[in-house]
Amino acid sequence: MSSSTTPPEPPPLAVSISGQLLLDTPLLNKGSAFSETERLELDLLGLLPPHVATLEEQLTRTYESYLQKPTDLEKHIYLAALHDRNETLFYALVQAHISEMLPIIYTPTVGLACQQYSHIYRRPRGLYLAYPHRQYLDRILASAPAHDVRVIVVTDGERILGLGDLGIGGMGIPIGKLALYTLCAGIHPATTLPIVLDVGTNNQELLEDPLYLGWRHERVRGAEYDAFIERFVRAVQAHLPTAILQWEDFAKHNAARLLEHYRDQLCSFNDDIQGTGAVTLAGLLAAADLTGVPLGEQRIVILGAGSAATGIADQIVAAMVQAGSTLAAARATIWLVDSRGLVHSGRSDLEPAKQVYAQPQERVTAWGYPEPARIPLREVVQQVHPTALIGTAAQPGAFDQATVRAMAAHTPRPVIFPLSNPTSKSEARPADLLAWTEGRALVATGSPFAPVTINGQTVRIGQCNNAFIFPGVGLGIIASGAQRVTDEMFVAAARALSSFAPMRRDPRLPLYPALEDVRVVSRQVATAVAQAAMSAGVAAPLAPEELARRISAAMWQPVYRPYRRAPSR
Repeated sequence: MSSSTTPPEPPPLAVSISGQLLLDTPLLNKGSAFSETERLELDLLGLLPPHVATLEEQLTRTYESYLQKPTDLEKHIYLAALHDRNETLFYALVQAHISEMLPIIYTPTVGLACQQYSHIYRRPRGLYLAYPHRQYLDRILASAPAHDVRVIVVTDGERILGLGDLGIGGMGIPIGKLALYTLCAGIHPATTLPIVLDVGTNNQELLEDPLYLGWRHERVRGAEYDAFIERFVRAVQAHLPTAILQWEDFAKHNAARLLEHYRDQLCSFNDDIQGTGAVTLAGLLAAADLTGVPLGEQRIVILGAGSAATGIADQIVAAMVQAGSTLAAARATIWLVDSRGLVHSGRSDLEPAKQVYAQPQERVTAWGYPEPARIPLREVVQQVHPTALIGTAAQPGAFDQATVRAMAAHTPRPVIFPLSNPTSKSEARPADLLAWTEGRALVATGSPFAPVTINGQTVRIGQCNNAFIFPGVGLGIIASGAQRVTDEMFVAAARALSSFAPMRRDPRLPLYPALEDVRVVSRQVATAVAQAAMSAGVAAPLAPEELARRISAAMWQPVYRPYRRAPSR
């Protein structure tokens, strides 16, 4: 007799709607999988074909239809329609084909979908908060479509991936991001809410597009913008007080500023800054162990000095300080290169976030470069001899052959992370990086790339994907009841993810785990985040067994529950 046991069927869910309304409710709709009993009790007889399908049969049918779509954008549209029709089936399908479909529902395909948003729009999802309606924000949030909201992802559409200002089209990012919360960490889809703040757009092409769905106005700036954000945050606090507020794809002049202003006022974080920093730190920690060069002895060059770059630098510094380094010594290991060249103290054009990482002018004067105010990446690499090179500038080809070879000449195992999204904005192709370093480079990318064959071996390319971090962070916050999000929680998340690096057990494997393992990873990340929250005093103490129970209870699975009609009131 088999020792395995079938998990008990979940108790019936009482539903108060029936008939066509039930079929039109994505969170409850089962389509052809409603049982005979449910069809009779919930007024569905005659509204569906007579065969009662299983979830497995539905998965076969939907995957067959998916494969018939000729382009990635068509596949994205198909999955979005499924998402809007039957959420359980959508999540079960993507979970069963996660490596294949994640690039379709999120990067890189979501970028094209955001660009085409007003042309492929089918059905509303989430909240569209337009500046002309600012006096109604309280009313709108009070009647939000989800009542027990635990996670909000909000954007103003100004810096969507590496594509710039897409206005209301940026809504595709919160929708996609929240789908990843559910797929990767089991956050119940009924508790998530995507929001776009429509404060106009400076994208002239959108303003001239007769089909553009957003507010046709140049972007609101300055005090008016800040007052709108303030009104929005106060409405969230008043009406959705248990929600985590994740800021997403705000432009660099707003991203860090808003995070710093609100991080101590509510449970809030910015994935572009803190999530990107943590997932990159995880790869660097694994690479440091594999190369034998401790994190504190690394020389790290980051191309780009926006919110992602400074977020990465901040996480690296936080980890070094935790390990015993001084703040000054930790910052001295990081060299930022922006659009004007190396960030150093001799430049008068540096924003506050960059000034923190400005190398002393006297340190670079000895290089003798003829234009000290504009020292390019290649010169920095030749002088610094970095052990790690990270790209966040969305400049395709920026890591060229000469630069990479200069790095490899002084570093036995160069760590190279071209992280910009989508794929078309990546600083280099993994195949080139491995060829130029004779296969010695430890490569991870921001977007998915196919395996590379080098020296007769096939090398899988790890994806430095924020999906390994932010869903687990959200799960840890929900399970622990954390009231705030600290930097230490993200360092803990990075260390947890680093422990899963496949390269630790086989040097031919990537620095990051496969997406098929993401739920296991998210559970461990959630545990580490919750423990860090308790240590920081932003969550009440929990016994390990109780924390594990809460994490398990918070992880929703895409399976059909039996229904019964709720009693009449």
